[in-house]
Amino acid sequence: MSLSVVACSEPGPQSPAPTSRPGEPAAAASSPTDEKEKYDVIDTIPAPEQDLPLVGAEGGPAPMRSAVFAGGCFWCTEAVFQELEGVEDVVSGYAGGDEATADYRAVSSGRTNHAEAIRITYDPSKITYGRLLQVFFATHDPTQLNRQGPDVGRQYRSAIFYADEAEKQIAEAYIGQLDASGGFGKKKIATTLEPLEAFYTAESYHQDYADRNPDQPYIRFNALPKIDKVRKLFGGAVKEKQEKEKEKE
Repeated sequence: MSLSVVACSEPGPQSPAPTSRPGEPAAAASSPTDEKEKYDVIDTIPAPEQDLPLVGAEGGPAPMRSAVFAGGCFWCTEAVFQELEGVEDVVSGYAGGDEATADYRAVSSGRTNHAEAIRITYDPSKITYGRLLQVFFATHDPTQLNRQGPDVGRQYRSAIFYADEAEKQIAEAYIGQLDASGGFGKKKIATTLEPLEAFYTAESYHQDYADRNPDQPYIRFNALPKIDKVRKLFGGAVKEKQEKEKEKE
């Protein structure tokens, strides 16, 4: 799976689709060949041994739940989770810092505590928290510290923002399971577990970015391969095309 060394910058509401992200020249990133070899290791990631059960349908529809993850550029992570059956909504935003610095320019400076994150709203009768974690770890490199592919800085860290003790325990156990399995080679997972204090929705032009800009260079080389990967590895859990089209209406 090839990933580009081209990174993305802040677009304004009237700006053309960006071709780079702030702060890093393309030459500083890994080569596409290196990225392919690294991501090939992740193809065999196991399901979590510990998970919350699916919620039964007795007594009416189950209340929606949410999960907040950070795995590099939120354009990419948002696009991945929008593919999954049982996921009702995915919002790009910021987590880990305060409200005063929850904007793209501040976060992109790398001088805040925020990470580019996504909030996933899901139906627990159709998909579990553990399955979301499995997709999360399978579609980014959690062994990279404070970067993801071409995007460098603490704002691109791999992080799980847990809402309660149950989420923390499941995520903690899964990280231990994956480290013990050697699925990422000799590298240990660098993903941080952080309590979810608040989630701040990102600017409107970031929402559904990959879906609205499929031909943008960064999206073609970074987000689309991740989408292909989730379809390949989790085909039985991916939404039908008709369902995705209905959601866009």
